[in-house]
Amino acid sequence: MKDLGEARVILGMEIRRNRQKREVYLSQSDYIEKILGKFGMLDAKAVTTPLAAHFKLTVTQVPETEEEKEYMKSVPYANVVGSVMYAMICTRPDLAHAVSVVSRFMANPGKCHWQALKWMMRYLKGTQNLGLVYGGNQTGGEAVLGYVDSDYAGSIDTRRSLTGYVFTVYGTAVSWKANLQSVVALSTTEAEYIAVTEAVKEALWLKGLASELKLQDDTLVLLCDSQSAIHLTKNQVFHERTKHIDVKLHFVREVVAGGEVVIEKVSTEENAADMITKVLPSNKFHHCLKLLRINEVERP
Repeated sequence: MKDLGEARVILGMEIRRNRQKREVYLSQSDYIEKILGKFGMLDAKAVTTPLAAHFKLTVTQVPETEEEKEYMKSVPYANVVGSVMYAMICTRPDLAHAVSVVSRFMANPGKCHWQALKWMMRYLKGTQNLGLVYGGNQTGGEAVLGYVDSDYAGSIDTRRSLTGYVFTVYGTAVSWKANLQSVVALSTTEAEYIAVTEAVKEALWLKGLASELKLQDDTLVLLCDSQSAIHLTKNQVFHERTKHIDVKLHFVREVVAGGEVVIEKVSTEENAADMITKVLPSNKFHHCLKLLRINEVERP
């Protein structure tokens, strides 16, 4: 074995340090530049959000004419999705919602899906140097904090809702997820409650890790913007409309009653998980980036 010095790159993730500010930066600038070059998007015009509101994607938007079918055969749709997905998993929670949407059509993508995917590449072009910033003066308040949200009936094809959550350590994102729920929710409250259930499971795991690292031994706070879902986690009176989510109800209530996780109200404007569940206007999207400390990272 030999000492190679400070870690600088691992699995495509670049690690940079600022000793004066006591900060560590994680980014994938070189990896993103590589995939932009590979798929011919280096000269593309940049956009400010990963997905735009005018994209209404469904499984019915498949190639119909022979010309369209031949065109889509030459499109590396699955390769692009996989490449962008790796960036999302490692350092880019801002891509979670968009990746969740475009990956639903990998079996038979159409031109509309390809246009949405190219839009995402254009967003990467303009945000190539975005990365996660850890450390600095972000040592006050909760060590581990969670945000959870859902998009009710977000899937046009199945009307299943989207679950989204993101957890931060001293203000910077460390864990995030965006995926369709396994059942069709019958109300916004139920969709939010199912999302809370998934987030609570992740919260319990992170709480155990934080305790091992001596970061946080007390209750973990999970922020939700649905007052009705929060009431469901605390109220022991069953309502007719919630009997069918009985098991999830018992699990979350038991965790909350035991004091391991506390679920608190947060305004929709300050809910960082909002960008993981739906398409947002540019100003609100960039506010969520600030909440998670996803900033520009200077390249050497």
